[in-house]
Order: sequence, then structure tokens, then C-alpha cells
Amino acid sequence: MRRGISIAAVAGVLALAATACGGDNGDGGGDGSRAAKDPGSVTGTVTWWDTANEAEGPTYEKLVKDFEAEYPKIKVKRVPVSFDAAEQKFKTAAQSGKGAPDVIRTDVGWSAGFANLGYLQPLDGTPALAHERDFLTGPLSAAKWKGETVGVPQVTDTLGLLYNKDILKKAGVEKPPATWEEFVETAKTVKKKTGVAGTQLNPEGYFSLPFLYGEGGDMLDTKGKKITVNSPEAVKGIETAVDMVKSGVSLKPASTDGYVAAQTSFKDGKVAMVVNGPWSVADDYTGKAFKDKKNLGIAPIPAGTSGKGAAPIGGHNYSVYRGSQNKDAAYLFVKFMSSAKSQEFTATEINTLPTRKSAYTADVTADPAKKAFQDALATSKSRPVIPGVGDLFVAFDQHYVKILRGQATPKAGLDALAEEWKSKLIEDYEIAG
Repeated sequence: MRRGISIAAVAGVLALAATACGGDNGDGGGDGSRAAKDPGSVTGTVTWWDTANEAEGPTYEKLVKDFEAEYPKIKVKRVPVSFDAAEQKFKTAAQSGKGAPDVIRTDVGWSAGFANLGYLQPLDGTPALAHERDFLTGPLSAAKWKGETVGVPQVTDTLGLLYNKDILKKAGVEKPPATWEEFVETAKTVKKKTGVAGTQLNPEGYFSLPFLYGEGGDMLDTKGKKITVNSPEAVKGIETAVDMVKSGVSLKPASTDGYVAAQTSFKDGKVAMVVNGPWSVADDYTGKAFKDKKNLGIAPIPAGTSGKGAAPIGGHNYSVYRGSQNKDAAYLFVKFMSSAKSQEFTATEINTLPTRKSAYTADVTADPAKKAFQDALATSKSRPVIPGVGDLFVAFDQHYVKILRGQATPKAGLDALAEEWKSKLIEDYEIAG
């Protein structure tokens, strides 16, 4: 995040605002009153940029057909867009006022940035945000910006401790570790009794957050506008991770493709435990270690010395473009796609994690993996909601891998990270302490 918006961006905001005003006066809607009072009369075509993995496409196409059957006067054009390219592509389209979709599936980390530039329609009081109290608190908090709801939570995720039940059993370990201290002891026992490495750390900054949270640390204090990633608590958390590498409890993290390296080691049975999210479960089942799916164990993130264990909340939202000429139709589409019924369907079809409490039905929680991550969500916490949070993690990744590979101490590495954030990304924040 930088202090100002560029002249080009301001021009883009003005252009889309003018477009949005035109929509509000016509069939585009704005306040959602028509969609709420007479949804059957709403007409138009909704263009939806779907950033999900295209393997999930058939499931979403089925939902689109169901929506069109319920609202025959509305057509939906589902456009698959590469997740890696979607953020910049949407900014470019919204800034120019040409080619932006009516609805976009956004990463939770994009919402604040898009909203700060004026590209997202506030959804409070519209049909898009139907049954708001049914949403889980964490995902909903990540969909807000400056007191307005700019996204409707589609799917959520968090991190958990995944472990190989058979390896722990062979090592005589009866239950997964509940603290990082127990984690280290479990890893040592596993190595001694089975020869298998305890873990392999993922060297991405996102995966360091459980260590920070476990000591009471965090990346930022957004209310006080302070950078806290190099606080004593944060440094202590990262020292826990570094000690795992130094002691041999963890295999040395790869300098490139660290996520893939750790995931491959786990599903091939070369390490006993990893920290990962619900998206990884389907891939785990393809590995030789988990041909028997019952061998995969999932537990909450271990606690640090603060006595608490916590992991970051991720996921995606449905957002409506502020310049859309089809807002009423877009609201109805978002309402349908984010309903408990739709979320239950995607959870059972493609293993997504619902954002609505009522979507955790018996059919959904019958899957032990989903039930385990539902439990893990109870102790999860939102990442800082600020524009440009993705850029923070790009820098975080670079410094964290250096720290884990011994090229910088935790204190020096986090100090350097804080200085980089301050000088390049969040100049209006102060470094705490």
C-alpha cells in the first residue's frame, strides 16, 4: 500500500463511478431494492470471472445452470480466469472502465485493495448479503473495508497440523502434539524409532504465522498503524521454526518451490507431520503414504508459549464491480452462489470449506478432513485487512526463506523485513518499538 492513488487510478475511479451512476438509474440497480422486492422481474447477463482451479469448473457450471433455471430472465457468462493473473487483470479493466466483470471471485487478500481504489460495490443491505449472521465471523471480517462489506465469503480455509497416523503409531506416539514443544519432542521420537524425519517446513511467510501467533505476535497492528512483524514475540516465534531446522527436527527447506517440496515429502511418507490447509488433502490422498485415507490425521495448530495456537484465515469472496450495469442480477447471482445449499454442494463435490455455519451439515462433516478443519477454524484469526497485503507476503517470503536457511538471524531478518515494508509498501505505518 502506498500513501496515494496514482493519477491514472483516480481517473479510473472517476470513470467507473460515472458508469456506475448510469447503471443505478437504469436496470443496473444499486441499492438492490428491485432484486429484493421483485427478483423474478430482474433481467440481464451477469459476467462472472471465476478464478477457481479449472478442475472445479464443472461443479460451478452446474450451479450456474441451477441459477439460470431459478432466474430464467438472467443469463450468466462464466469466464475462467487464471488466479495468478486475475488481480492485475481486474485492476486494469476496472481502471479503464472497460471489460471488467459484473462479479469476480477474489482472494480475501485482494478485497481491501480493490475497495480502496473504488472498484467494489458495497453490499450491505443488498440481497447479495442475505442471512449475514449465518457467516462465520472470520471470513466475514476479511470481506469488509472501512465499515462496508465489499465481498460475500465464498469459501474459507485455515492451516492445521497434518500427520501420518501410522508413523506416529510406530513411534509409540498416541496423539498428535498440542504445543510446539510437544511437536519437537514428537519429531525427535519419530526420527529415533522409525528413521523418518519429523517434518519439513514450508518457507513461505504465510506458513510462519502460526509461530508468530503462538507467541502473541502478528504482522501488523492495523488500528495503531504499526509494523509488528519484528516484535520480540514475533522473533521468538520464528526462533521456534529456526530451531527445528538447526536441530534436524525439520528437513532443510527448499529455497525454491518450498511448498511443493514439503508436500511431496509428506505424501510420500518421508516426513511424519506438516502444516498445511484443506486444499492439500486431495493431493495427500494421491501419495503412497495415504492410499488408505484413514491414515491421514488432522489436528489444530500447536500452541506456543502463550498457551494459544492459531492459524491465519484464507479463502475467497464474491465481489460485485462498482461499475456493473447489472447490479440487481449480480446481487441475485451472488446470493445464490453463496447460499448454504450451494456451499454444501461445493463442499461435497470439490472439498471446499463452507463460510456459512448452516452449510456444515451432517453430509459435509461426515468427511473427517472437513470436520477437522471446521474445528481448526475455531482458533483461526484474520490476517491484516489492508490494501496491498499480497505485496507484504512477497517480501515476507524472501526474508523468511533466508532466515530458515541460516542466511540471517530471526531478529536481523525480521528487522530487514520491517524496514522494507516501511520504505516500499506501507510508508504511513511506523515500526513498533
